Amino acid sequence: MRLQNKIAIITGAGSGIGQGIALAFVKEGAKVVVADWSEEGGKETVDQIRKIKGEAVFIKTDVSKAKDVDEMAKICLDKFGRIDILVNNAGIYRAYNLHEMSEENWDEVINVNLKSVFLGSKRVIPEMLKQSKGKIVNVASIAGLVGFAQSGAYCASKGGMIALTREMVLEYAPQKININCIAPGVIKTAMTKDMLADPATKQFLESSTPYPRLGEPEDIAQAAVYLASDESDFVNGEVLVVDGGWVAK
Repeated sequence: MRLQNKIAIITGAGSGIGQGIALAFVKEGAKVVVADWSEEGGKETVDQIRKIKGEAVFIKTDVSKAKDVDEMAKICLDKFGRIDILVNNAGIYRAYNLHEMSEENWDEVINVNLKSVFLGSKRVIPEMLKQSKGKIVNVASIAGLVGFAQSGAYCASKGGMIALTREMVLEYAPQKININCIAPGVIKTAMTKDMLADPATKQFLESSTPYPRLGEPEDIAQAAVYLASDESDFVNGEVLVVDGGWVAK
């Protein structure tokens, strides 16, 4: 198994991409901390993991708050003794024209999507330094590489995540900590459900994706397994685009 006996924290693991990553990690031998602000979603993911004989614990976490992130790491260390992998996946989307977006909406998106990467990484990196090894996988988006209308805060947060990933590599690659990004395209999750329910929007998204389907959480999960495994030890600061060819146009 590619992640045998590894300990992983996955934020936003109560649904969608995060849930897919959690299940894929467990199937590859990892023990998982499911961090999410939804108790219902987090417990559902843990239940699914237990059905496949995996080991997981749910921690209710607001990833935009340092206190919650510190508690998340503490519980992981108390239960499993170390942190080998951090997947910064939690994210939200708010659709507004920039001039109509409130400061509160802007701050909410930036705090959940980008500040959380700072807080999570800041907390786990000292543990990884003790071990002289660690893997951090940041789930960004192609919206950090190309523009999307009515997505100013989201694009800024995901572009910032990519830039922060590359900066952290310069600090921590010498200590054998690998930090990489995944940039998903359009993935069928709760976040995109409303968009895909609109026939015109769905047609646009499908026609903009050269591969003849939209993405599934499992597509991102397999990329995350690779970046979290020993197979990617010489991969650092990369943005692995998993988008069916969207940005190749």
